[in-house]
Amino acid sequence: MKVDFNKTGGLVPVIVQNYLSSKVLMLGYMNNEALEKTVDQGLVTFFSRSKNRLWTKGETSGNFLKVKEIKTDCDNDTLLILAEPSGSTCHTGDESCFGDQSAKGFLYKLEEKIRSRIDENSENSYTNNLYKKGINKIAQKVGEEAVELVIEAKDNNIELFKNEAADLLYHLLILLKAKNIKLEDIEEILRTRDRC
Repeated sequence: MKVDFNKTGGLVPVIVQNYLSSKVLMLGYMNNEALEKTVDQGLVTFFSRSKNRLWTKGETSGNFLKVKEIKTDCDNDTLLILAEPSGSTCHTGDESCFGDQSAKGFLYKLEEKIRSRIDENSENSYTNNLYKKGINKIAQKVGEEAVELVIEAKDNNIELFKNEAADLLYHLLILLKAKNIKLEDIEEILRTRDRC
């Protein structure tokens, strides 16, 4: 990886994204020494312009950013780091310094909405009412939706097929919540199996 530090006065901007959800976590700056330390230690280290020194993200909070991948842009003067956060990234306690953002995929937003309906015990919520019936009923519903998807796959009605696929994903997210498993956990397994 060849980074052109000279073009930008010795510092390059660094965008950090959650490696699973692609959510933008923060923006910082690196000089060559910060980049070398980041690569050597596997933890994101920036050059602080206000303190005029290197600082590893999380050195005081414990909320480190573990490097998964580093990429340069087409001009080699900006870095993109895909990282695994060990806690909130922003000093405000938020996951991202940019707050809630559209970079977070819809399925993650749906997962949050499902969690909210259940955790807040929403009385008129289909999601919460199914959840309260217990794991057996939720698993049964996932099974029913899977069978309906298979049946529609054998026919030629694409709209019905897409609707059944959506039903299956929705109910699977409820089942994951019931098992205290996050969508990120499943995505991580799929990433490790990347055999396509």
